[in-house]
Amino acid sequence: MAPAHRTHEQSLLRLARRRPLLRSRDVMAASIPTSVLSRLVTAGKLKRVGRGVYSLPNQPITEHQSLAEVALRVPQGVVCLVSALRFHGIGTQAPFEVWLAIPKNLPVPRIDQPSLRPVRMSGTALAEGIERHVIEGVPVQVFNVAKTVADCFKYRNKIGIDVALEALREGWAQRKFRMDDLWHYATVDRVSNVIRPYLESVTA
Repeated sequence: MAPAHRTHEQSLLRLARRRPLLRSRDVMAASIPTSVLSRLVTAGKLKRVGRGVYSLPNQPITEHQSLAEVALRVPQGVVCLVSALRFHGIGTQAPFEVWLAIPKNLPVPRIDQPSLRPVRMSGTALAEGIERHVIEGVPVQVFNVAKTVADCFKYRNKIGIDVALEALREGWAQRKFRMDDLWHYATVDRVSNVIRPYLESVTA
């Protein structure tokens, strides 16, 4: 019969193969001692990719892995603004931090890596326009393109009006949103008067 620690290691590695990003709580839920994580990291059979997040050392890294890592730590959050633009393939911005919409009453999560840029939202501004994607086996909430473009105008002082205009022009040119949807989210974000002249120039 195999020693208990060997059996735990084998069970944990099987779990890691099923879940590209593995949390400590996933290990505990599988009734595997968390000390096995440290043992496997020391042996080079696992790598620590963030606080409480692990993966196999040969696991291929995708462009959006940082979104999955943040979603594991902050499941209530929604990827927004520049990070959402990047996810949807719009614009030239390559953010080094993850822009994440979080509820106003949620304490700012302490995440060292990847860097987090929290944006406070509430009500329909936080609840509407959410798409759910699976990245690295992790459910990730991302605002759709129309909501993201509206948000870019709402938070133009944070990201720059040039980024908002680029998002509007490219998103429309690529037919990634319907104008009715954009107008709806502009109303939700209370920026319909701000965005109106730019819409007229794009659709003229």
